[in-house]
Amino acid sequence: MKVKVILPITSDIFNEEVLQEFSFYASAGTEISMTNLSTGPASIESEYDEALCLPNFLEKAIEAEKEGYDAIISDCFADPGVKAAREVLNIPVIGPGESAMLYASSLAGSFSVVTVLPNVISMIRNVSKLAGLDSKLASVRYVLIPVLEVQDKERLMDALYSEMIKAIEGDQAHALVLGCTGFLGIASELQERLNASGYDVPVIDPAFASLQMAESLVNMKVKQSRLTYMTPPSKVRI
Repeated sequence: MKVKVILPITSDIFNEEVLQEFSFYASAGTEISMTNLSTGPASIESEYDEALCLPNFLEKAIEAEKEGYDAIISDCFADPGVKAAREVLNIPVIGPGESAMLYASSLAGSFSVVTVLPNVISMIRNVSKLAGLDSKLASVRYVLIPVLEVQDKERLMDALYSEMIKAIEGDQAHALVLGCTGFLGIASELQERLNASGYDVPVIDPAFASLQMAESLVNMKVKQSRLTYMTPPSKVRI
């Protein structure tokens, strides 16, 4: 199985760690390849950023299918380009935000997402609404750390833990979802830290969730429904 991870940003500061993480998560026999955008935003922290990333993301996704990949992952929690790509591709197209929320909703009656900035709250709520999970979303909290600064792991871990405690105690969240695919390699440690504080709740890593979803769909030999994601009408597009 070949899975293409597309980082829908031009910045390459996450590349090495992303490839390591996805390769670590991958099942035996799954080949991971990744690419950045050639044109678009350095990071996605707004609807404007997402709109800028879409043309080149779709080009990269179409190219990946032609190269023989079995599934595509749009490696951003807002799931940019996922629904559009599902219309034009005949392989599964996976969004980490949707995948993580689906896993969280299967493990708990409610969940909270902890993300980077307040700018992306409405984007995350849109993902939950489109996935049919809005009724289980207890809250969206943020750590006020820009995407391109999340590599300061000590600062990030402390901020995430603090907001997670607030989500559990104040928002009645029974599961937690990391709301940025740049929050790499920390879900297990946060879960252990919460457990040590008396909160036995799952913490879902969106990158891990997206790869598990991709592998499952490929193994099941299924893809997006053409009744939902209809092929776009033929026309001139310049």
